Amino acid sequence: MSLRSRVALGLVVPVAIVVSYALWSANAASPYFPPLDVILTRFRELWLFDLVSSDVLPSLKNLGLGLLLAVIAGIPCGAILGRIRWMGEMFGPLLDFWRSVPPIMLIPPLVLILGIEDSAKVTIIAVGSFFPVCVATADGMRQADPTLVDAARAMRLGPLKTMVDIYLRAGSPAILGGIQIGLQAAFVLMVASEMLAAYRGIGYLTMQAQVTFDSVTMWAGTLLLALLGFTANAVFVAIRNRVLSWHTGMRVSRASS
Repeated sequence: MSLRSRVALGLVVPVAIVVSYALWSANAASPYFPPLDVILTRFRELWLFDLVSSDVLPSLKNLGLGLLLAVIAGIPCGAILGRIRWMGEMFGPLLDFWRSVPPIMLIPPLVLILGIEDSAKVTIIAVGSFFPVCVATADGMRQADPTLVDAARAMRLGPLKTMVDIYLRAGSPAILGGIQIGLQAAFVLMVASEMLAAYRGIGYLTMQAQVTFDSVTMWAGTLLLALLGFTANAVFVAIRNRVLSWHTGMRVSRASS
């Protein structure tokens, strides 16, 4: 199936839902489900003009910084735990314990310690996104082909070159999968932290609209969050597929043989 056919097929259900809602809400007098054209008008007024610099950009900045810190810390920590067996066994139970804690539960203690400034939100996002990246990296390190590792030793490759050429290359599919999970966690934590402890941001305004029964603004905020999440994930998947094109080609060749 071609890319155009896959995209067209994937749009069938979303377009059907949007059209159905537009037709139903146009004649419905529900205060909870305003007409689609009213939501789109409020969306354009809020997010495309008035609140971009004051609320949208700060939210995206916190998201990007938090995820970046999680990747910078998670990949080296995961590489150490995956490569050094005794360290993996020592810190593995602690890592499993903390990753079993729902990320949203990190918000109250971190807000208590750091307050409601942007630094607190970046920390919340970074801590919650760290564990998927770290665990995926550790698992990826263990997937390196022992034959290639022995060959690297026989060729007397240095530790850094062995790590980059053998371990990180073998673990890159798992690492990128962990970053994708971390991205999803980062979005959840960005919205939750702004809803619970903030004075600006997309989540804050959406929550305030719900509290004040402004359903139009609430749905406009929800629509923006959905579009941002979908776009970020689609861009990441495109980058991942580009980076892992060698891996996909290798799997196809193995399947055909």
